[in-house]
Amino acid sequence: MPGYEYKSPLAGYESAEPLPTTINPDGKSLYNPPGPLSAAYEHFPAPIDSSNNGFDFHIYHKPNSPEEAKYAAELHERIRREFPELRIYRFWDKPIGPHPVPMFEVNVFNPHQTGTFFSWLAVNRGPCSVLIHPNTNDGYRDHTELATWMGTPWPLNVSMLQHAPRRAPQEPKAT
Repeated sequence: MPGYEYKSPLAGYESAEPLPTTINPDGKSLYNPPGPLSAAYEHFPAPIDSSNNGFDFHIYHKPNSPEEAKYAAELHERIRREFPELRIYRFWDKPIGPHPVPMFEVNVFNPHQTGTFFSWLAVNRGPCSVLIHPNTNDGYRDHTELATWMGTPWPLNVSMLQHAPRRAPQEPKAT
C-alpha cells in the first residue's frame, strides 16, 4: 500500500549464523536449531498498542438471512458464556461504523487470548465472516492493510477511517 514503508523482517538478525538446510525425519519440514522463545508469545509486537486491547474480532452476518442471523446470535451468546474474560460488545442488527453488515465485536488483550480465540473461531464461526485486525493507532491501516479475514471478506466503508484522528500511543501498562 502506498505511503507505508516496510523494514526487513530480518532486522536484528544481520549477524546471525546461517540456518541449516537439514530436513526433519518427516521428510518435508526444515530443522530449526533450538533457541529462546519469541517475545511475541507474551507481548504484542510493535506497532500494536495493547493499552486498550490488542486485536478486534468483528463477526459479521448477512442481514437478509434469518438462519445466519440466528446462528450469529447463538454464536454471540456462546462466546459470552465460554470467554467471559474477553470484551464482547452488543449484537447489532444493522450496519455500524465502517462495517457494511450487522456484526458484533470481541476484543482480546494478549497474544494467548488472540491465538486461542482465533483457533476457536476457525472451527465455530459457521457461516459468519470474521474481520480480525490489530490496533496500532491507525484505524485505516488496521482495517485494510493489517486486516485478516475468516470467510468471505466484506468491503468496508473505510472513508470514515481515513480522516479519523489518530490516538496518541500510550505506554503499556505494567503487569
